[in-house]
Amino acid sequence: MIEELRIRDLGVITDATLPLGPGLSVVTGETGAGKTMVVTAVGLLLGARSDAGAVRSGAKSATAEAVLKLESGHPAIARALDAGAEAEEFDDGAELILARRLGADGRSRAFLGGRAAPVGVLAEIGESLVVVHGQSDQIRLKSATAQREALDKFAGDALAGPLAAYQELYGRWKASQAELDSLRSAARDRLREAESLEAALAEIDGVDPQPGEDELLKAEAVKLANVEELRIAASTAHQALIAEDFGEAGDATTLVDAAKRTLEHVAEHDAELGSAAERLAEVGFLLNDIATELASYQAGLDSEGPERLAEIEDRRAALAKLVRKYAPTIDEVLVWAETARIRYDELQDDSSRIEALDAEVVRAEAELRKQSAAISKIRSKAAKDLSARVSAELTALAMADATLVINLESAGQPGPHGADDISFLLQPHSGAPARPLGKGASGGELSRVMLAIEVVLAAVDPVPTFVFDEVDAGVGGRAAVEIGRRLAMLARHVQVLVVTHLPQVAAFADQHITVTKTSVRGADGKTATGFTSSDVRLLDGPERVRELARMLAGQEDSESAQAHARELLDDAKLLPQRA
Repeated sequence: MIEELRIRDLGVITDATLPLGPGLSVVTGETGAGKTMVVTAVGLLLGARSDAGAVRSGAKSATAEAVLKLESGHPAIARALDAGAEAEEFDDGAELILARRLGADGRSRAFLGGRAAPVGVLAEIGESLVVVHGQSDQIRLKSATAQREALDKFAGDALAGPLAAYQELYGRWKASQAELDSLRSAARDRLREAESLEAALAEIDGVDPQPGEDELLKAEAVKLANVEELRIAASTAHQALIAEDFGEAGDATTLVDAAKRTLEHVAEHDAELGSAAERLAEVGFLLNDIATELASYQAGLDSEGPERLAEIEDRRAALAKLVRKYAPTIDEVLVWAETARIRYDELQDDSSRIEALDAEVVRAEAELRKQSAAISKIRSKAAKDLSARVSAELTALAMADATLVINLESAGQPGPHGADDISFLLQPHSGAPARPLGKGASGGELSRVMLAIEVVLAAVDPVPTFVFDEVDAGVGGRAAVEIGRRLAMLARHVQVLVVTHLPQVAAFADQHITVTKTSVRGADGKTATGFTSSDVRLLDGPERVRELARMLAGQEDSESAQAHARELLDDAKLLPQRA
């Protein structure tokens, strides 16, 4: 709710503060006094396009500021905090300040919670807080989306459950359809991928590499490439260890054995030499083992001829080809092949997946159509009820022959909210074509249509604050009383601010604000300077009676006019109770 509205140098208003409370607030005043500047100020705070012509003559800029009181946790608070604004928290809610400054040069700045903010953020926040109905303003229910949302909220719990179930199924259907479309559109690419993987796996399987095989073959190839040198080294070492004709000194085995026997002869005289003899015996055994291994190694070299080397080189070439194509090492080639095999199996399963998805999409679509038909039935019933209630309100608002027509047409394909195209139309009188809201009606008529809709929707689709301008244009008498009564009815649920020229409407107000203009005179007190300003005041009891008397007869001091004004106020206290 708007707690306070401040206006400075906007139009003819120099500086004004409007204390606005809950319920119905009306703004009255003489023609040209600047009443509509109140609506203009609210529009600026909601992100409306700025007009330098609205800045008061001689002023550098105009400002509009509103103090809003919101419930704790309201989405507007969260959005404001996201934009860097500050909001003052209280036990029963939070306070947020919106401000707009309009320069005489046409430049405009917006402020949110004391911080500069884009004008678009004001508009975004304002959409959930304030609705303005006036001749030049966009009406809240102009879009098809807003009309559908309003009808669905009016339908209430009867629709909420089935619609939630439908939307859950719709989400699954769209996901399955998207996956199916993706599989089908990518079928050619996936086929090429599968063929490429199949060829690669066939090549790898044909070679059948083993873990670490490339390194093992490399070592064996190096060995075979140097076989003659290795054979000579092994033979020489073997002869040095054990050979009868190695030389005068003898081979290593013979020399070690001779040393061992020499020490054994004296071992009984010295334990240390006995220990040395035992170790020499161990050395002899070790030398014999090495000699045996060298003999075996030499025999093995003799059995590995050039044929084995050629075989190894061929194998290494096959492995090298795999390494060049798929991975840096054979071990990594094997890992790549394992991953590729899994992917190949997935691609092979595409056909069965497509069949399963196709069946799932068909089944889900059939169920969606069944559920959407049930939703359409509920909406149709709610539309008839809403149309009848709004049309009854229009009758009381001096539009006796007008009818709100709510059309439901099949959209063909299921959508996220059903399969209905919903439109609100106004039929001005029987036999006339029904036209979309906002077309074919004057500003005052449209305001009354919106008032009728808002009164009916207020209990199920409330917006915290409504502003009406020209809602009473072209009416009077009993119709004016009915407009006032319905504004009071709406104000039971939300805050309502109305600019009016009818005393029958103003009599229903909880807060009555008047705008009065003053023409500034020259130094002689007689010559008009052409400079006009307006003052804005909240009226108390006697002042309110005088203002209603002025609106009734143009004679605020007339006893009869004041008596009539008091009668209007007394009747207004009772009429809402009989609604």
